[in-house]
Amino acid sequence: MEITFHGAVRTVTGSQHLVEVNGLKILLDCGLYQGSRKESYSRNQNLPFTAAEVDILVLSHAHIDHSGNIPNLVKSGFTGDIICTYATRDLCAIMLRDSAKIQQYDIEYVNKKRQRQNLPPLEPIYTIEDAVESLKNFIGIGYERPYKIAPNITLTFYDAGHILGSAIVALDITDQEAGRDIRLVFSGDLGRPDRPILRDPTFLKEADVLLIESTYGNRYHENIDEATDKLERIVNETSQRGGKLIVPAFAVGRTQELVYRLHQLVEKRDISPNLPVYVDSPLAVDATGIYRLHPEAYDEEMHQFLAENHQGDPFGFEMMHYTRSTRESKELNFLREPAVIISASGMAEAGRILHHLKNNVEDPRNTVLIVGWQAPHTLGRRIVEKQSKIRIFGEEYSLNAQVETINGLSAHADRAELLEWTGHFEKRPSHTFIVHGEEEASLAFADALRQEKRFENVTVPQLGQKFKV
Repeated sequence: MEITFHGAVRTVTGSQHLVEVNGLKILLDCGLYQGSRKESYSRNQNLPFTAAEVDILVLSHAHIDHSGNIPNLVKSGFTGDIICTYATRDLCAIMLRDSAKIQQYDIEYVNKKRQRQNLPPLEPIYTIEDAVESLKNFIGIGYERPYKIAPNITLTFYDAGHILGSAIVALDITDQEAGRDIRLVFSGDLGRPDRPILRDPTFLKEADVLLIESTYGNRYHENIDEATDKLERIVNETSQRGGKLIVPAFAVGRTQELVYRLHQLVEKRDISPNLPVYVDSPLAVDATGIYRLHPEAYDEEMHQFLAENHQGDPFGFEMMHYTRSTRESKELNFLREPAVIISASGMAEAGRILHHLKNNVEDPRNTVLIVGWQAPHTLGRRIVEKQSKIRIFGEEYSLNAQVETINGLSAHADRAELLEWTGHFEKRPSHTFIVHGEEEASLAFADALRQEKRFENVTVPQLGQKFKV
């Protein structure tokens, strides 16, 4: 068996790992690489393998850095099954189309500049039509339901607790060439225990070969309860100043968690039940609808909350408003009373959040709340750094609004939680590969596995590196 690492090694984006065994090529994830525009376009457009030769794609979850290049894979000749959980398939139906729409806007912007330079226009990596076409290849299966993908290979998904539908991938393989049985486990993105809405990540007892993420392999999160207390304080302080709370948040996962936490605070009267809350993102509106469709993914706390709450909707309460149309979004510019506005994108690089920031960052009564990691060179990072001047739509604005951060809402396991998860293997893997982490985090986590868990053969692969196991 051979494994080639084509993405998300020594970085946190573009997850793609190719497993070759028994004459089959099995791709684990097919994510978009997200970086500088020029590098991203080249890497995403030119797949590092021949798409038509890939037999099966196993998808861990719907986030774009794991699923986003699927339409290009299908367009380039892949004809096999794309196997994922039911919820992942539903989320991909909206997220891949949204990704195509963003690419279309982006390429139109680039082509205007290229036209002025007398350069030929570029094509988007894929279109909305390509995204819709790729959905025909999807097959959904449930958690802990073994599924034979080939005569000597069985796939089982386990709940990863990261976002709705996220899965740990276990491949039980009879390697015919080596004459042995191998269990390959790919963690996907691991969530955190004791978070609201979703179940905790599943502990596994066996793995011969382990591919494990390391996003926070060298860091620790704030306590989750502290994050809720901090959210309560920020909401109340901002509304008492007569200000608005502007929250850039990822449309899938983070938005739903924020809404649920605000709902709990309203129910307990820890924040005013008369404070209007707006989710202003068509993608987030659609994603929240999909969250409602999958109660099988909810944890016990969520089921109890639903049993005690007469409305029966964890993502809806009296002052909760979902805005879909552009007209409704623009109306929020005229709000003069305190309110909470949650909008995408999570790093404030595109989408409606830019309009809300433009209209609110210069008022010191307002607060910008950052609830996730912000990549270098993004507007979100510049806000976290509290730069006095920020540029939005090419114009300069003074950052007079208060800036707050909550780090405890991360959907990724931290160093201690990753180590706890690996500690449940009754027999340590013979080969462990550290993926999906910046180089410093991956190397630090590899050391921790060697020293604290006594794992042997722990490797942090380089991009494109192939291993025989």
